[in-house]
Amino acid sequence: MSTTEMETRIAVLERELKSVKIQLAELTKNGNGKRSWIDDQIGAFADHPEAHEEAMRYGREWRKAQREDYDKD
Repeated sequence: MSTTEMETRIAVLERELKSVKIQLAELTKNGNGKRSWIDDQIGAFADHPEAHEEAMRYGREWRKAQREDYDKD
């Protein structure tokens, strides 16, 4: 492969990488141009493992109650 061909391929890859970075940045924003609310939740329980376990337990209980309500219908 010649130097010119290699430079051309690298230029194409750089443009594609820039496009992917832009798309990724847009995916992490909400309609107001800010980060998604879920991004702010990541790591929220990092220093509180007991609170994390409690939140997971509440989630399991809620999902179980939803299934029970659905099964009644």
